[in-house]
Amino acid sequence: MKRELLMGNEAIALGAFEAGVEIITAYPGTPSTEIPETAARLAKQYGAYVEFSTNEKVALEVGIGASWAGKRSLVTMKHVGLNVASDSLMTLAYTGIDGGFVLVSADEPECHSSQNEQDNRLFARFANIPCLDPSSPQEARDMTIFAYDLSEKFSIPVILRPTTRVCHGRGDVELGEINIQKREGKFSKDFSRYVTVPSHARILHKKLLDKMDKITDYIEQSNLNYILSGEGKIGLIVIGVSFNYLMESLQSLNIKPPVLKIGISHPLPKNTILSFIKELEKVIVIEELEPVVENDVKIIITENQLNLKVYGKNLFPRTGEFSTDLVIDILSKFFRINITKEQSNPVSIPVRMPLLCAGCPHRSTFYAIKKVTRGKAIFPSDIGCYTLGFSRPLQTVDTCISMGASFGIACGFAKSVKEPIVATLGDSTFFHAGIPPLINAKYNHSKIVAVILDNLTTAMTGHQPHPGTQLTAMGDPANPVSIEKLIAGMDIPVEVVDATNVKSIEEALKRGLESEQVYAIVSRGPCVLLKGLEKKPIYKVEASTCRACKACIKLSGCPALEFKEGHSNIDPLICTGCGLCAYICPVNAIVT
Repeated sequence: MKRELLMGNEAIALGAFEAGVEIITAYPGTPSTEIPETAARLAKQYGAYVEFSTNEKVALEVGIGASWAGKRSLVTMKHVGLNVASDSLMTLAYTGIDGGFVLVSADEPECHSSQNEQDNRLFARFANIPCLDPSSPQEARDMTIFAYDLSEKFSIPVILRPTTRVCHGRGDVELGEINIQKREGKFSKDFSRYVTVPSHARILHKKLLDKMDKITDYIEQSNLNYILSGEGKIGLIVIGVSFNYLMESLQSLNIKPPVLKIGISHPLPKNTILSFIKELEKVIVIEELEPVVENDVKIIITENQLNLKVYGKNLFPRTGEFSTDLVIDILSKFFRINITKEQSNPVSIPVRMPLLCAGCPHRSTFYAIKKVTRGKAIFPSDIGCYTLGFSRPLQTVDTCISMGASFGIACGFAKSVKEPIVATLGDSTFFHAGIPPLINAKYNHSKIVAVILDNLTTAMTGHQPHPGTQLTAMGDPANPVSIEKLIAGMDIPVEVVDATNVKSIEEALKRGLESEQVYAIVSRGPCVLLKGLEKKPIYKVEASTCRACKACIKLSGCPALEFKEGHSNIDPLICTGCGLCAYICPVNAIVT
């Protein structure tokens, strides 16, 4: 055994290798991305295969195929990705698996980088499959290994649900030996199991229910759920990362009530819970987001006619992340403990709107869109760096709800309003979920301008490859798919423009707005962070020519620009030489 300081995501990847995983699939999404990235760096060394799939549903299905061939597979995604993958997951619960199958759903209370903070413990209950909730990087590794054993023992997919603070927190992790497996891939045909026609599905559903009853009995013996003995008639039940906050809080408050730490949220260890609460007078359930465990505890109390009070979401918030300070504050009031709060001296930090990077190719495209439409259009958009186009001065993002939604929403607007519709989404998002709604626009005569912002990478999550790029997740040459050829194959007018050539973008937009059918524009330019230290033109402001109109600042919103000493200035440490400000300047005061 060896010990390493690891991020939770790294611990999951290494735990999977210890468990003998051979196939790892993913779609990148915060806070899950470091799992496949870690795996990809080590895959060839350990004889495994890693891919970034087109989307989460495809990732899940690739994992299913590997599992049905007998290989242990790992599928990773962020919480909202499970919405995309759920169609196949629901039926996979019926058919079961062959090689161990672990699905990582990285949930994000507080939605630091997400459009919602859904609690995917509810998805585990919906599909009726096991769900494990680690509280630390060590548990993330341990539960990954346990999940594979549980999966194969009962032929069932297992969800591992770390949250952001587990994924991105670091801890001392004890690791075992890497288990390099080379199972022979073999698929044994069984129509009654793998072909879920209604007559088969009805039987498989009953088998799933029986299977989960057996798993419920099995997990009662697991050390992932355990009791910390204490004093008094008030007990605490805690799950996930909140366990760490609770332990720190109890130490600060100098109290030692009994604690039940739950590591498996579905199925719950009902007998363990019952034995813990039956002698108590009050029980407090501490869990982020939904009252999942709390509601089940109430059912257990009712079924066993116990007389005790349950506290949970009537004390703790149903939104956002918890913290040690929050738990201390709530428990000190509940236990009537006076605490002395340290006087804080808050630092006044200037508020800065989230902005696209200096030189981002999306900025010039959004500028052109706003200029050509004069802002008098509807701008459905999507999930990605370009979502930042909602802020001033660009303000060319009116909607953002899920990946690929912009083109579909645009179709709805096109049938409902008179304003022109200019929809935007990114290159990775286009492959993920943008193709079907674009086909829908063509088929149903939706007059929209569909702009694909192609920065040649999946930028927001850390520059992962996608089907339009040259490399795979493992760094091997890919067979890239051309966005424009794909669109042309739909018989949709499409043109490709250079994202740094604002004039060409404007002209393309004018043609698109004049078109009587769906019109596609691919605005292509590499993410500025990928361009690195390449030579660039150095722009400066001629103070004698500048008339202090601030047009360059007000219209572009570029963070490299500032106004001081009576004229605009360019910070050479931030400027990337894109030239947008020079294009905007009405008096040609910005020169190289």
